[in-house]
Amino acid sequence: MRRRMTKTLATLNVNGIRSAERRGFQRWLKRARPDYLCLQELRANTDDVEDELRSPAGWNTRWLPAAKKGYSGVGLYTREAPERYAAGHGFEHCGDEGRMLRADFHDLSLISLYVPSGSSSEERLAIKLRFMELLLPRMKQLLGEHRPMAVCGDFNVAHTELDLANPKSNAKNSGFLPQERAWFSKLLEQGWVDIVRELHPGEKNLYSWWSNRGRAREKDVGWRLDYVLCSPELAPRVKKAWIERKAGLSDHAPVCVEIADA
Repeated sequence: MRRRMTKTLATLNVNGIRSAERRGFQRWLKRARPDYLCLQELRANTDDVEDELRSPAGWNTRWLPAAKKGYSGVGLYTREAPERYAAGHGFEHCGDEGRMLRADFHDLSLISLYVPSGSSSEERLAIKLRFMELLLPRMKQLLGEHRPMAVCGDFNVAHTELDLANPKSNAKNSGFLPQERAWFSKLLEQGWVDIVRELHPGEKNLYSWWSNRGRAREKDVGWRLDYVLCSPELAPRVKKAWIERKAGLSDHAPVCVEIADA
């Protein structure tokens, strides 16, 4: 009988790909060896970095930078060559900010997603909430393809009180607002599976982001903002899910899942 093989999928907000490289991004890539890697907040264009970072040997890479220099941007690094790429989320709002990039393989579709942050001002919060409103029907449309699919990235929302260290003191802060949390619940009601929580129900301290202030990482005062959302066709194939807290590449940590071949 043929042994069932698995592949690893990881997602990481690098908070600047050049900054992550200074912290050992390529060393981590060689050590961790994910088969698929979704990146967010590249904050660079392809001509801003060396070839070995933009397209390391043995990898198929695609970037979707933002029009604004040094801002946002998403990318995909995969061992297997995709059958096709699709850039953008399909609506005009934040359309030039490099927010969504898709790759299709024969038995899997991957999307790297970066939801805007709303923490800097009321104006940015309004932009974020509008993006989330428009994204909701797009996510439902994706489920309608009935494909094994993972939407991976920084959603900039902690869904429940389990997903951040200080829920009470952050109840009025963007990232944990009632309307943001309700939006995430609607994604799950559509049929998306938050696979880390699915495999670790009730587990505390599953954080993927820590502020650079107040020794937050040292004290483990974190938030879970980074997710792998799986379609119902993919979720049963996920065997393990974890957060690599000690990667040290960014203020975020890689979120990883192990997927069995179809």
